[in-house]
Amino acid sequence: MKIPISVLVVIYRSNGEVLLIERADRANFWQSVTGSLDSLSEDLFAAASREVLEETGIDVQRLLPDSLKSMQHQVEYEIYPQWRHRYAPGVIKNIEHWFCLEVPDGTSVILAPREHTSYQWVPFLEAAKKCFSPSNSEAILKLFSTRQ
Repeated sequence: MKIPISVLVVIYRSNGEVLLIERADRANFWQSVTGSLDSLSEDLFAAASREVLEETGIDVQRLLPDSLKSMQHQVEYEIYPQWRHRYAPGVIKNIEHWFCLEVPDGTSVILAPREHTSYQWVPFLEAAKKCFSPSNSEAILKLFSTRQ
């Protein structure tokens, strides 16, 4: 069963483009990197790094130190009904911790085909509109509101 504590990582480049990945289980569901903790003892930064590597092939350890940053923000949201079967019975809420990761231009992306089918780099305002998850959109807008 999945743990109802997750990370969301907005991956971006210095030009304001955000990486969006399309879910394999839902066509046209675009999102940033997301994923649940593997165990209750897993550190949030470790979970964010692991999810980035699993979903995009980007190894945070090979980037500049402090490329991965906590956005010092978390939200609680209701888990979409179609995904509740992954959690213990009765679990309907998830706590999502927001991170951001700046990557250099030219960073290659290698998707996990079981999870995502395509990716694109999108200007941040367009990316926020394209995300199916309201919290994902909010995270993108929050990141770029503090960078300007």
